[in-house]
Amino acid sequence: MFKILARINKLIFPSFTKQGLDLAKAKKWQLAIIGYRYYITSRALD
Repeated sequence: MFKILARINKLIFPSFTKQGLDLAKAKKWQLAIIGYRYYITSRALD
């Protein structure tokens, strides 16, 4: 299930690392997306 969600996230959500986003200057919603993507990706790798 997490592998499917990881693929959907890759298509839907923007990649902030490619945009060069500084985490110290990120907005709350950007941090929420980063946290969500991290959670799903870490679960998909297990």
